[in-house]
Amino acid sequence: MTSLLAGGLAAGFLKSWGMILVSEIGDKTFFIAAVMAMRNSRQSVFGGAAGALAAMTVLSALMGWAAPSLISKQYTQYGAALLFFVFGFKMLYEVITAGEKGDEASEWDEAEKDVKAAEAAKVKQNGKPTSSGKASTKTNGKQQDALSQLFSPVFLEAFVLTFCAEWGDRSQIATIGLAASANVVGVSLGGILGHCMCTGGAVLGGRQMAAYVAERTLAITGGVLFLAFGVHALYEGMYDLS
Repeated sequence: MTSLLAGGLAAGFLKSWGMILVSEIGDKTFFIAAVMAMRNSRQSVFGGAAGALAAMTVLSALMGWAAPSLISKQYTQYGAALLFFVFGFKMLYEVITAGEKGDEASEWDEAEKDVKAAEAAKVKQNGKPTSSGKASTKTNGKQQDALSQLFSPVFLEAFVLTFCAEWGDRSQIATIGLAASANVVGVSLGGILGHCMCTGGAVLGGRQMAAYVAERTLAITGGVLFLAFGVHALYEGMYDLS
């Protein structure tokens, strides 16, 4: 029994870890961390972005774990298989129809636009920017945000931007499907580790890393991996039926 649990945990861990690595490098959340790290403390950006992705991973895994208690496990497996097939074919279709450099540039531009919009909103709320580009706070400080006393503004900005960008993303939905068909603890731990590795690479030099890592190769690998997960989930559903 213990060996079965350990095997299930290891399988869920490796599936989730591999899925995150091939789907998050070059993604919008990856570039958000890269853009913010160019202008702010790398530690604060990493803490906020990785914290948001870890929270999203746990939330998504719990949603996937709860699904079999609401729907029969057989249909949950079929639903997970359908999700994996859709994302797998979608990634491969995007490889065929779109140029890799154009995709990377659009993701970068979109992430940079989101960061600039958040900074503009912060400047508008707190006051005029200083010569270094950071907003100067008002001197009265009577209604200082309680969260800002615990975490830096950069941490909170990275957390909120990343959490919002990740919501509804294919990696979040894939995590839900994976947790519905694999060990939820393994899926959570593998996803968190994968996100931390991708975010760490982003804050250390995301643009350069994305330039050296072939986006096309990652997309093909991710598409094939999603299709393999789909076949496995379909087999599990048929096995439960028998």
